[in-house]
Amino acid sequence: MVHSFLLIGQSNMAGRGFLNEAADIDSSRIKILRNGRWQPMFRPINPDRPFSGVSLAESFAESYAKQYDTDVGLICCADGGTTLDQWMPGTLLYDNAVSQALLALRTSAIAGILWHQGESDCKPEQYSSYSNRLKSMINSLKKDLNLYDIPILLGGLGDYLKNCTINNEIINYTYVNDALQKTADELEMTGFVSAENLTSNPDNLHFNAKSLYEFGHRYFQIYEKLRNPDKVYIENSNENNDVRNAMEAL
Repeated sequence: MVHSFLLIGQSNMAGRGFLNEAADIDSSRIKILRNGRWQPMFRPINPDRPFSGVSLAESFAESYAKQYDTDVGLICCADGGTTLDQWMPGTLLYDNAVSQALLALRTSAIAGILWHQGESDCKPEQYSSYSNRLKSMINSLKKDLNLYDIPILLGGLGDYLKNCTINNEIINYTYVNDALQKTADELEMTGFVSAENLTSNPDNLHFNAKSLYEFGHRYFQIYEKLRNPDKVYIENSNENNDVRNAMEAL
């Protein structure tokens, strides 16, 4: 059966690596959720903008498919430029992610959630409450999807942001990284993925294709440390029937 992953956050999760710099990967077992059905992987996997590009989820999925000899489904819901408040329960982005995940649960088992966001939350009034808000959002996702024992991966922001001139507040990215690490430390089955030494496109805002390829492998390494080795995914399991019934009632 398909093992799927929910991808949420802003542009660096959607992917902005230049397509002409993309590494070749084995995508034969990677699928993308479109209109409730699994389609063969194509680039860009998360076309939230006309300039969308390579995503870290590609190399993550390639690693997972190779390790577990299974098809991997990507539920691509990231949206560039968004703040954490735009991902809180009751918002359009949150409700869309839940809706897409519920659809995916009808034909797959969700095996993890990948998050990368924070560049838009570098103001003091945002980063100071970031961890508490993120924990609240994650706990709501677990409840709404009835998923309590899957790894949740939180990616760090790149140090190249110190050279970014998009706004004066983005230099505070280190505080967001601290909040991401704090969240990972305080929530079960949650891990922080370091972006140390990764590099960017010329904009000093988005990871380049080479670094996204490496970042995806780092996500997988943390995933492996968190994964419950006793977790067995069984198609049409009772665990997912409750979620499917909830979807059918909508």
